[in-house]
Amino acid sequence: CDRDAFDILMRKYYPHILNFVYRFLGNRQLAEYHTKDIFMKVYKSARRYQPRSKFKTWLYTIAKNTCLNELRRNRGQMVSFDEPITSDERVIKKEISDPHSDPAGEFLQKEKKALIQAAINDLPENQRISVLLRRYESFSYAEIAATLDVTDKAVKSLLSRAKVNLNNKLAGAVDLD
Repeated sequence: CDRDAFDILMRKYYPHILNFVYRFLGNRQLAEYHTKDIFMKVYKSARRYQPRSKFKTWLYTIAKNTCLNELRRNRGQMVSFDEPITSDERVIKKEISDPHSDPAGEFLQKEKKALIQAAINDLPENQRISVLLRRYESFSYAEIAATLDVTDKAVKSLLSRAKVNLNNKLAGAVDLD
């Protein structure tokens, strides 16, 4: 494996994989540990990589499998969506505190996020992965299908069922739009 090429891949994908793993596992330390492990796996298997699909799809498949293995090991299913991580600043909140902000509104927003997070945690594995990849990683249906090793039609079905499940779980609690 060409070290310079690997460094370029690390700079390009490390923050995205770290965010994905963090959202999947809900623990920053575990996310950092497993993200490093994922890139070690990529580095060690680079010579065997056969480009049957995009590199990004292959990388996220390794990340997905690593996360699923961790969840099975710990039987936990915590997923976090609030604080994406970047390699430079560790945690960047999407919301910047405004001195003129409404504390009650901020509290309600945090409660809404917590309810949505709990509902997503309860989704079946493939639905949860599909939602994470589509919503937070902007994957196309084809990329999700390749990552999950299913058809595009199956991805549409997974996302549709996830939306129905989330709507049922959150009915009346939050406005999803």
